[in-house]
Amino acid sequence: MDTIPITSRKPSWLKVRSPGGPNYLRLKRLMRSQSLHTVCEEAGCPNIGECWEAGTATFMILGDVCTRACKYCAVAHGMPTELDLDEPRRVAETIAAMDLDHVVITSVNRDELADGGASIYAATIREVRARLPHCSVEVLIPDFKGDEDALRAVMDARPAILGHNLETVERLHPDVRPGGRYWRSISYLGSAKRIDASMLTKTGIILGMGERASEIRRAMADLREAAVDILTLGQYLRPSAQHIPVARWVTPDEFRDWKRIGEEEYGFRHVESGPLVRSSYHAKEQAREVEAGGPGRIQEVLEADVPAPAENPSLLADVPRNVPRPSMNVPRHMGDVPRPSGLVPLRKAGRTAPLP
Repeated sequence: MDTIPITSRKPSWLKVRSPGGPNYLRLKRLMRSQSLHTVCEEAGCPNIGECWEAGTATFMILGDVCTRACKYCAVAHGMPTELDLDEPRRVAETIAAMDLDHVVITSVNRDELADGGASIYAATIREVRARLPHCSVEVLIPDFKGDEDALRAVMDARPAILGHNLETVERLHPDVRPGGRYWRSISYLGSAKRIDASMLTKTGIILGMGERASEIRRAMADLREAAVDILTLGQYLRPSAQHIPVARWVTPDEFRDWKRIGEEEYGFRHVESGPLVRSSYHAKEQAREVEAGGPGRIQEVLEADVPAPAENPSLLADVPRNVPRPSMNVPRHMGDVPRPSGLVPLRKAGRTAPLP
């Protein structure tokens, strides 16, 4: 893989203009007047100036305090003290005032809530659809601790796209995402397709945290086994000295290679891949391209029917040669969460044991 040594300065391709245009300032005032939060601000997204000037924003519901403390994330963590039941209405009114035709809604984790906040997601989707029927709603949900009833509650509200981020490769999960589980996330995305095969599903992986090329390919294969449609790949940017350090700067050329590999070899319907790409970056364009049957035709990938890696020297330097791909039915354990056999059912509401 192409790597750039870590220095005190970021590479030139990661430099962006400081926000401050008229639309940016208007949106900021609008959000404050409605006491709303955006992941653009809370997570320190580098694209906030571009997106807000274009009149797009990703709304963050369920407050601004997360019950988990992922080691790469800038969102504040702790124990939330309230649940704003009026938030869905205010979000919908703001979206209507902006007259959007596509919106992304995400949230912090609210593990202290019985449904993880799924009912607030559902209420927000319905409020938006009632006020702005032409607006397609994309949600980027947490894993709700694997509760399938919570997943169904969100899906019953009929979002256009259901997203849940994998974030990183299996090996790094226990360290950088201790509150999450690699296979729980994979299974959750697969369960969405099992519940409704027509639902577009989406996930994102952050590069530059120490992953290997073979592990990225492994994650792509696992995601396609779960029939995920859209994948985003972006560069990890360290929010502060308290977060894990950047392992490497991934070059724009490598990001282009991963887009080609994801679409042509693994069959994702769309891969948005670039240094500054985040989960909701160009979300509207991604949605419209997939709806129109854009590049990267979807293929059914079930059980062991996953394309083998192509011989690409630039991306396979650390992939063992002549090693057969393990059967999808053979467990590979990660902590207390085993590798599922196909698309396994998730826990039902009320159960607290780890996934079987």
